[in-house]
Amino acid sequence: MKILYSLKDTNYSKNKRSVLYTLNQNSRIPLHIQLYNALKEEILSKLQAGDKLPSIRKLATLYNISKTTVESAYSQLYAEGFIESKPKSGYYVADILYKNSNSHATPPLLFTPQQHYKYDFFPAQLRSEDFPLKTWKRCFNKAMGESLDFGSYGDGQGELGLRDAIALYLNTLRGVKCDSEQIIVCSGFSDSMTLVAKLLKHKFDAFGMEEPGYHVARRVFEEYGYKIKKIKVGNEGMQLSSLKTSNAKLIYITPSHHYPTGVTMPLAKRVKLLKYINRICGFIIEDDYDSELVYYNRPIPSLQGIDNNDRVIYMGTFAKSLSPALRVSYMVLPKQLLSLYKMSYDAHFPRVSITTQKTLELFIKEEHWERHLRKIRTINKKKHHHLKSLLKKHLKNSFEVVAEGAGLAILINPTVAFDWNKFKQLAEKNKIKLYFAKERSGGNFEAIRMGFGGFLLKELEEAIEAFSLIWHESMDINSNV
Repeated sequence: MKILYSLKDTNYSKNKRSVLYTLNQNSRIPLHIQLYNALKEEILSKLQAGDKLPSIRKLATLYNISKTTVESAYSQLYAEGFIESKPKSGYYVADILYKNSNSHATPPLLFTPQQHYKYDFFPAQLRSEDFPLKTWKRCFNKAMGESLDFGSYGDGQGELGLRDAIALYLNTLRGVKCDSEQIIVCSGFSDSMTLVAKLLKHKFDAFGMEEPGYHVARRVFEEYGYKIKKIKVGNEGMQLSSLKTSNAKLIYITPSHHYPTGVTMPLAKRVKLLKYINRICGFIIEDDYDSELVYYNRPIPSLQGIDNNDRVIYMGTFAKSLSPALRVSYMVLPKQLLSLYKMSYDAHFPRVSITTQKTLELFIKEEHWERHLRKIRTINKKKHHHLKSLLKKHLKNSFEVVAEGAGLAILINPTVAFDWNKFKQLAEKNKIKLYFAKERSGGNFEAIRMGFGGFLLKELEEAIEAFSLIWHESMDINSNV
């Protein structure tokens, strides 16, 4: 049954109008998401920058819904940059500028389990037990029962059925605007980047990337002779002023969850970036890093989805949410680059085995993928929150959280005098494997990457207790804790 809520609030906006939202309590879509969608549409179509939104209490009362529901909707709008919060005043529509936007490569360092470590905080690891093995086997057997031609090469771009499934997923859950013709199935992130580097070498000689940024992207483009342009990252992601100074026209970014700092690029910044790239006839490689594993808000919609000029190359992978062992990634090419790709040698031969592709196709089409995604997100959300509470319990006020809320790690740093060399030596001595942001991202950004994906929930307590012992031993005894 649908329930209509009518909101008449003279303080809602300068225009003093009535607003009518439709929320369906029987819908599979949660109420807070329905409210979020309604508010977002209102902001984009009718409201002005600076318009005041109703208070959480007033909206909850007038709509007869819980304050938690309203808070969740506002939190998502705030995370995406649609609204801003003013202390002791409330929420206001942000100046998002959205309405005006329409007038051979070195392989990555892979993780190899080290048996001599008692605790391993690898920041990009899933537990093998979390992989849906029984379901995967059923899909594999079903795929093998179909009429597969093992006597010929498959589609170089990827099997059409899999591309259709990926396109539907991206359009529905990631806000990507694409069809199966634009999708290329690749063998992991480095393979995707290698393909782009080869494809655009004749167009560009420079490659702009975030500093700090992902080392694999840098290594691939270095190997193909590109001049690497380091572009500074601020608290809203890549700095446009630094980008303009670099003169780079081909750039790589992680806007939804920057690697490694964790910052999110807000909508207004995205619009400005897209306008600039279109003006200089450049391209953006959007790595949708960690977008599927977020724990406080809904995943931020893709940058590609608001690109109206066909300038974004979108990249995704199944590594962190399903399995890194499968080595399956995908990219969405702008339509203007499709003819260039189809003329290339790489378009002729598939990059992933047909058995893996067909199994994954069925896994997605039979809705196992969405169910697994919800399950793996819930599992790791619990681990994320438990790890954070354990860090607070054992380290107290001697640390700060640098990045959290997504992916498979929380990044922390000490807030007291600290002996880093002693800390690292003690970790090795006590068989604790640690990982540091600077080792993989360059620049001056440093943090300890506390991976939790490889632990059972109950194992984290013992691991953090052992970690805290070497932490406190590495602190300056004269510091105030």
